[in-house]
Amino acid sequence: MKPRIAVVGSVNMDLVFRTPRMPALGETLSGHEFRQIPGGKGANQAVAAARQGADVAFIGRVGDDGFGQYSLRCLANDGIDVSNLSAVVDTATGVAGIIVTDQGDNSIVLAAGANASLSAEDVEAALPAISSAQLLVCQLETPLSTVTRAIQLAKQHGVKVILNPAPVQALSDDLLKQVDYLVVNETEASQLSGIQVSNQESAQRASEQLLQRGVAVVLLTMGEHGVCITEQGGSQFIAAIKVDVVDTTAAGDTFVGAFAVGIAKGLDIRTASMEAQYTAALTVTKLGAQTSIPQRSEVEQFMQSRAAV
Repeated sequence: MKPRIAVVGSVNMDLVFRTPRMPALGETLSGHEFRQIPGGKGANQAVAAARQGADVAFIGRVGDDGFGQYSLRCLANDGIDVSNLSAVVDTATGVAGIIVTDQGDNSIVLAAGANASLSAEDVEAALPAISSAQLLVCQLETPLSTVTRAIQLAKQHGVKVILNPAPVQALSDDLLKQVDYLVVNETEASQLSGIQVSNQESAQRASEQLLQRGVAVVLLTMGEHGVCITEQGGSQFIAAIKVDVVDTTAAGDTFVGAFAVGIAKGLDIRTASMEAQYTAALTVTKLGAQTSIPQRSEVEQFMQSRAAV
């Protein structure tokens, strides 16, 4: 049987500008490419999980505009169950303005749109999709109260929870105690732990602090420096996969989606993380969010080419 994953999260349309560098304050900078690409952290993670072979149910909201209609079609085309993804009347779909430099760095501005209206009642109505999943995946581009309710429902029905707290905000210990896998980058780990993450040693200390707050497992993604995995038994590091970077957009989301599939398939944390690293590495070799997320066959071929299997 396919792994079963429920995702509560955001749907955005990404407006992507390719530029030679980041503009300075007050500067008008000429770019050399523009694309509209489906995105949103929740949708990206759902697509990543679906393309790695999972049955995915998505719970979220879009606007009643062209961006929303197109996003719905794209998710459905990836085989994702969108029966709990509703359109909100007279509301815009979420939008992300993304600047990508020629070096592959990015800067993002979000307008939440319909994502902000996803409610606790919406996730309660989607209980069959959540309770029948092996894993619930959440982020923070939808209201925290909604995410909190979704996690509560998952735990009540024995469903494990992956939380990617981005954009980062203050979280209660009560919420963190319900999280089985917390996936954070260096910035998020620094803000949630109070420990500035700058190297492996500080990554480990920040992760241990988050364990003390109640999280079961912390996965701290460090870009080209790899991933720090911390459990009660200690920490381990997995090196990054070296590739030529085109655009880092959606790399973290791809890691989350692929990791969720690995865990749902019964892989151990290290193996699931390694496969997620390979999947995310392929993502940064292409431009855009969902346009860059690879299929499982591509990941398997890539891993074989690097003698990882």
